[in-house]
Amino acid sequence: MTERASVETHEKERHESAEHEARTEKVKALRVKGLKPWASKHDVTLSCQQVLEGGEGIVGSLAGRIMTIRGHGKASFCHLQDGSGRLQLYIKEDVVGEQVYAFFKEFVDSGDLIWVSGESFITKAGELTLRVDKMELLSKCLQPLPEKFHGLVDAEIKYRQRYLDLMTSPETRLRFERRSKIISFIRNFLEQNHYLEVETPMLHPIPGGAAARPFVTHHNALDSDFYLRIAPELYLKRLIVGGFERVYEINRSFRNEGISTRHNPEFTMLEFYTAHRDYHFIMDFVTHLLREVTMDICGSLQIPYGERTINFNNIRRLSPLQAVLEFGGLSESALEPAAIDATCRKNGAKIDCATASYQQKIYALFEATAEEKIVDPVFIVDFPIETSPLARCDDNNPGIAARFELFIAGMELSNGYNELNDPFEQSDRFKGQVQERAGGNDEAMFYDADFIKALEYGMPPTVGVGIGIDRLVMLLTNTTSIREVILFPALRKKVE
Repeated sequence: MTERASVETHEKERHESAEHEARTEKVKALRVKGLKPWASKHDVTLSCQQVLEGGEGIVGSLAGRIMTIRGHGKASFCHLQDGSGRLQLYIKEDVVGEQVYAFFKEFVDSGDLIWVSGESFITKAGELTLRVDKMELLSKCLQPLPEKFHGLVDAEIKYRQRYLDLMTSPETRLRFERRSKIISFIRNFLEQNHYLEVETPMLHPIPGGAAARPFVTHHNALDSDFYLRIAPELYLKRLIVGGFERVYEINRSFRNEGISTRHNPEFTMLEFYTAHRDYHFIMDFVTHLLREVTMDICGSLQIPYGERTINFNNIRRLSPLQAVLEFGGLSESALEPAAIDATCRKNGAKIDCATASYQQKIYALFEATAEEKIVDPVFIVDFPIETSPLARCDDNNPGIAARFELFIAGMELSNGYNELNDPFEQSDRFKGQVQERAGGNDEAMFYDADFIKALEYGMPPTVGVGIGIDRLVMLLTNTTSIREVILFPALRKKVE
């Protein structure tokens, strides 16, 4: 921190401390007078938005937070904010009475929550305003609001004190309202297509369903370790075995991994499973879902994202090899079997060339050179089976998984595949994962004997899909950091 920034921070903290002290003294004075700084409730008949839409002559009562105050002798203007918007108030001594106005001038500050009643009119300046005839303090605000013209600019404070961000930023409020609408739309879409919403455990005795490091916790009564779920997949497939043919869940998953603009340890995932369908059908279904929710939220299938425009009209399907050639800037000669090891090393592909198959090397090059450059939606298909321990092999090519991943704006948004329903092969795949864990891969899966037993009762041909809700919200709200679409993202412990 520079010396100037340090001085500015110190001055800001000193001002906030003085303001807090002054407001605390007002609370003491109110109590001496036998008045309550924090009331119980008041009947509210109107919202700010209803008054704004109704125009002049609207009579009723409102409650909200005072955002600004401008005093002019025996009359004051202030802006009241509730959950629907902001409305100007006009408080005049002749109307509310000398005692109420004196109370307002002495004890009410910006940030306080108040109740008012009155009638709307239009000022000489042309602004629709409520002429207040009654007023009461509902909740005293002890902390000063962020500076009016700059608002909340410290990102760390925005995330730690999201309530303050919501209070002062209409853009933040709108973003999270849209998040809620996106999730509601998806629920309705799935239910219209006969999917049943279910809830599966958050605490797993064995972590599974994805390649990731889990969080570990301990159940005292059972004296057993449990894992926060990294994915609901294996439980949802148990429900398919049980006879539910279309199920979905929208809920949290947890992965004990790094934090970035695209990763949060606690995140929201949609997973849905469909019996008697395959991944070709479900790619069409996901395409339809994404187009419908994009049109509903954004009003267009071409949406801005940062400095780019994302076009949902034409969603292509490419193999990793095709994507590397188109987006990775590599030539066919560089991808020939004799040259590919050198190409992997040159491009920083994370792969052990001595043990990897050709398809694994191509996929590693896709991750290293092409993934970040994809803008418009692209389904990547033809994955090497080694990367997909829960997926069924392609019926015509056992080295390829019947799987897709959907990439948009350089991010993986969705992952889906035909589910492996052969208990013998799944058991062998789990054993291979156990060997990988023994070799030091802490993201490899555990052996889940109960899931194998479920498969032994017979699971119908099934396709499953996961869609990252947080990343979808990022795309549909033109937001480049996942922290901006999660109300309370994970943060490092604050150093006092």
